[in-house]
Amino acid sequence: DVAGRVVAVVDVLRASSSIATALANGARAVIPGENSEAIMTWSKAFDRREVRLAGERRMRMIDGFDLGNSPLEFTREAVEGHTVLMTTTNGTGAIAAAQGAKEVLVGAYVNFSPVAAVLRAAARRGADVALICAGHEGQFALEDAACAGRFVRHATRRVAGATLNDAALAAMQLDRKFGDDRWGLFETSTHGQALANAGFAADLVACATLDAHPVVPVYQDRQVVRLGAPAEA
Repeated sequence: DVAGRVVAVVDVLRASSSIATALANGARAVIPGENSEAIMTWSKAFDRREVRLAGERRMRMIDGFDLGNSPLEFTREAVEGHTVLMTTTNGTGAIAAAQGAKEVLVGAYVNFSPVAAVLRAAARRGADVALICAGHEGQFALEDAACAGRFVRHATRRVAGATLNDAALAAMQLDRKFGDDRWGLFETSTHGQALANAGFAADLVACATLDAHPVVPVYQDRQVVRLGAPAEA
């Protein structure tokens, strides 16, 4: 149950990384959808020139869409000033499922420090903070858990009375094991291996770059916007 909690959704490979990249490069908002049919339906409410359709299934761009789920595709030239309608195998569903939380952030390594700072401020206020790992096709994802562990470690640093459950403690152990060796983490993880084998090794490099896009994506009114930016009407 996420009600009343400050939540960060973590999908390192690749939705969280791509969303942070899109917002850093000037996208007005990212609207997560369950499937391609929902995205196509929503797109009819927009001037087609104002939106970018983004999504993947089995790691590949959906036919008829403008973008896939590679952070390298979300360049300033591609997304600046546009609303991105997005569906992915793992991340967008996890974000939508967090609807109802007090606050929902989207975090990854590429925007780690600013998101960790918001979580730490929430923890110091006494808020109930939760990390949601998107996983991979309904299964545990090593890279999401390790990144979540890093968030837990930084968010609870010097926070008196912070209580961690076993999942948080286990995630912190994974973060300690891999540390800053994010390439080693991705080489070890099932999803990282699958992406590399599918020709997306460059995406792994992008997703491993700490604080490459220091923005705080916030999910509100069913869309993800950059913290401090107004939601789309």
